[in-house]
Amino acid sequence: MTDPAAPGDPAGLGFDFRAHKSGDLAIRRGGRVVTVLRGEAARAALVRLSSLPPPAQQQLMARLTGHYRQGNERAASGHPRNRE
Repeated sequence: MTDPAAPGDPAGLGFDFRAHKSGDLAIRRGGRVVTVLRGEAARAALVRLSSLPPPAQQQLMARLTGHYRQGNERAASGHPRNRE
């Protein structure tokens, strides 16, 4: 399990993970489970997470859960449906 990154850390996204005896890997953000990986996906993710430094772990967990910026936020703000 990792601790969420310290305040001021640019990769401090607030993710942590817990590996269970069953082989499941629960990824949490802000104390809530956002994704549970099972089977080969859990094993592969755990191997990758254990080999990375904490900021890179945060980025990987964000990608595994889908909680990361897509890169189109500025363009989307100008779309007609988003103007109010």
